[in-house]
Amino acid sequence: MSDYDIGLIGLAVMGENLVLNMENHGFSVAVFNRTVSKVDKFMQNRAQGKNIKGCHSIEELTAGLKRPRRVMLMVKAGKPVDDFIELVIPHLEEGDIIIDGGNSHFPDSIRRTRYLEEKGFLFIGTGVSGGEEGALKGPSIMPGGSPKAWPHVREIFQSIAAKVEDGSPCCEWVGNDGAGHYVKMVHNGIEYGDMQMICEAYFLMEKTLGKSAAEMHEVFKEWNKGELDSYLIEITRDILAKTDTETGKPMVEVILDTAGQKGTGKWTSQSALDLGIPTPTVAEAVFARCMSAIKEERVAASTQLKGPKARFDGDKKDFVEKIRKALYASKICSYAQGYQLMRAAAKEYGWDLKFGDIALMWRNGCIIRAQFLGKIKQAFDKNPGLENLLLDDYFKNAIETNQAAWREVVVRAVEMGVPVPAFGSALAYYDGYRSARLPANLLQAQRDYFGAHTYERVDKPRGEFFHTEWLSD
Repeated sequence: MSDYDIGLIGLAVMGENLVLNMENHGFSVAVFNRTVSKVDKFMQNRAQGKNIKGCHSIEELTAGLKRPRRVMLMVKAGKPVDDFIELVIPHLEEGDIIIDGGNSHFPDSIRRTRYLEEKGFLFIGTGVSGGEEGALKGPSIMPGGSPKAWPHVREIFQSIAAKVEDGSPCCEWVGNDGAGHYVKMVHNGIEYGDMQMICEAYFLMEKTLGKSAAEMHEVFKEWNKGELDSYLIEITRDILAKTDTETGKPMVEVILDTAGQKGTGKWTSQSALDLGIPTPTVAEAVFARCMSAIKEERVAASTQLKGPKARFDGDKKDFVEKIRKALYASKICSYAQGYQLMRAAAKEYGWDLKFGDIALMWRNGCIIRAQFLGKIKQAFDKNPGLENLLLDDYFKNAIETNQAAWREVVVRAVEMGVPVPAFGSALAYYDGYRSARLPANLLQAQRDYFGAHTYERVDKPRGEFFHTEWLSD
């Protein structure tokens, strides 16, 4: 076959799995990898007998593609993407499409869209979530870039994407230039928050209640049947059941408590700071990983710095249920922050983001997939102009139902010296958002005192600024 539907460059596991997914859905794929021996290995093994063409050069790959050519890059974010774009361009014609499916930073996708369009080409920067399994069986796909490119890739993307119960694909056009990668970035920021909150629930049960991994496995197994039903709760359940073959101990207990990160949580926090949007739970999740990384310092400090003993006296079963409620309430606030950030970004960058569609894209296939996302879609379907998820009736009632338990868990954690930065920051966000008045009046007075930064007055129209000579009396 001479005309292939799409070409893909980059045969790491994600790339290979996407190729196999495409071929499995009836699309022919030409593949290339800078280390061409990987192409041969792939063709001799996983791709053998399939409608996949192994290519030993970019020229060979592009020559065999249908027009307009669709070339997808699954390479490391940053300079490698730009390098491959420059290598592919000489082999393209006007209207051909380059797709970046990596975890690129959204400003790069804005720049690349403009750059390629100026040369007569089209660009798509798409988030792909779901890990290696998702890539093979159905990921969540979040495409943005040149709108004219979407009709040419829609069938492929929506065919290979995960589906929800009614068959709707977890893939829809997100918006211009960097919109797709921005939404993927926020997805990852929310993922950081979700993971940290689950870890705090685990740590509270272990440290204060003395629960074993096997006992916590049963707790998470039960939680996964209710409103917390999600991929991350599900894998936590499975992790806690795993035994290390070398020591016979629970696997989770032999893993060192130092966490890594690839930067998307940091990017989310940086964007929130740039746009002036409060996303403290994502930021605290990033800082919690930073804190975990200074393992040797923490070990040394633990012999010198004193605090209360993490011992709970009371009804342990009741406290586990309160931890569950705290986790759910915190999760709502974390997602509210993420959606508030996307709303601000849409305004800043001129994107027409459909927030209900984004919830649908995250409903399956991706790492944060959860039953709960159906409620978010319903909230935005009912009110597309919803300013904050906390103002939706379902989420408002959920917070009211879980609030007392949430507060008690945070207070007990403080009293017992167990760090819960995500639970605590989510609660502080809620209390801040519901406060008609905050102490920023004093802050503005301080700024005006030392820097003449001026302030607004409660008895004057907004937008009028004043200065006081604080030392004149």
